[in-house]
Amino acid sequence: MGFQCLLFVGPDLRHGAAGEAFRRQLQALRGEAALDDLVDTAGGFDALWARVAAELREGDGRLLLVDLDPNADSAYLDWLRGELWRLAEPLGGQGRILLSGSLLGRRPLDAAAACSLADNPGEQLDCETLAEIPAKPNWSHIPPHRHQLFLCIGARCVRRGALPLWKQLRQRLAAAGRIETEDGVLITRTYCQYPCNLGPIATVHPDGAWYRIASEEDVRRLVDEHLVGGAPLDAALRPP
Repeated sequence: MGFQCLLFVGPDLRHGAAGEAFRRQLQALRGEAALDDLVDTAGGFDALWARVAAELREGDGRLLLVDLDPNADSAYLDWLRGELWRLAEPLGGQGRILLSGSLLGRRPLDAAAACSLADNPGEQLDCETLAEIPAKPNWSHIPPHRHQLFLCIGARCVRRGALPLWKQLRQRLAAAGRIETEDGVLITRTYCQYPCNLGPIATVHPDGAWYRIASEEDVRRLVDEHLVGGAPLDAALRPP
């Protein structure tokens, strides 16, 4: 394996049915001592930072972290790599911390697959060569707008058609010349805003208006009457 330590990182690894199954698999593969290499991040990352710092101080071998967060993505992985490098650099951790996120988002958790990553260099990322955060000059400024429209793209709203409605909103606002103008709209996608059962949900601020946007006609009315016309809609599109 060639690692001083192999850590398994993720939320609820020490709690719940999925975590229990993973722990049983891991114990069968690597013995009971391997359970000490579980770092549960459900309550935050302090335990992970402390464990990594301790390993760096106690030995000079390499560490491999296998991240198993079921809800994470590449942006999260880049954030974690950056945080690990900021921790490791002053402790002489150059070349010593590797991270694998190839199992991010996977369910059910598979201990055999997680352990096999220690023997697969192609699935291991260092924490030192992370690209700079993309930036453009205009990203330092808040775009001009009169209204800010928040449209939920959480799981329940997406199941109810939020994504094509998002495109229709942008197209109708663009046709009206109202995207990021002084009298226009700054559109922001969000996750859950509640009430999910009445979605897809859109909110308009600073008016504090909540709408159920479920059809092309709803989009037309929202844009033409409220965002362009300046008159919040009647209760027909508002959740009770």
